[in-house]
Amino acid sequence: MLGPRGVTRARQLRPLRLWPRRPWGDGSIMASMQKRLQKELLALQNDPPPGMTLNEKSVQNSITQWIVDMEGAPGTLYEGEKFQLLFKFSSRYPFDSPQVMFTGENIPVHPHVYSNGHICLSILTEDWSPALSVQSVCLSIISMLSSCKEKRRPPDNSFYVRTCNKNPKKTKWWYHAYLETCYWR
Repeated sequence: MLGPRGVTRARQLRPLRLWPRRPWGDGSIMASMQKRLQKELLALQNDPPPGMTLNEKSVQNSITQWIVDMEGAPGTLYEGEKFQLLFKFSSRYPFDSPQVMFTGENIPVHPHVYSNGHICLSILTEDWSPALSVQSVCLSIISMLSSCKEKRRPPDNSFYVRTCNKNPKKTKWWYHAYLETCYWR
């Protein structure tokens, strides 16, 4: 390429942009997230996991926050009990896991559920994969509750509830299989 004096200059190449500069991207990320959420919303409405129903009012104002009504599975410690799960989705969903916690009047008493509704479940943090869905999270929570042998809170419940972040995704969880309990750090 010739410069103003006829001298050859090397072309300056711009660095390849791998991520949009604006915090929410150019709209394509939000569009793919919304498309995925709409698909999962329909799946949850048409074929919900056993004992789960979408609270239709919760999605009327925003597709990024859902409430799922849940009933304890028959033949378990939670049979007939009613719970609510709150799902919050970031603009990075499904690459980023949803924030999921129990909410409402009745929080299940379980070794992996804190009294503020936070759930110690690996697929909600480090074991999350974009291949997972709201339905798979619901099934994991049903399974977690159904396999419970004794209703009790995590041993550090009081301290955790007093000191934790409001967002359970900010907690670093670890599970002690021998003691069948969750801890955070």
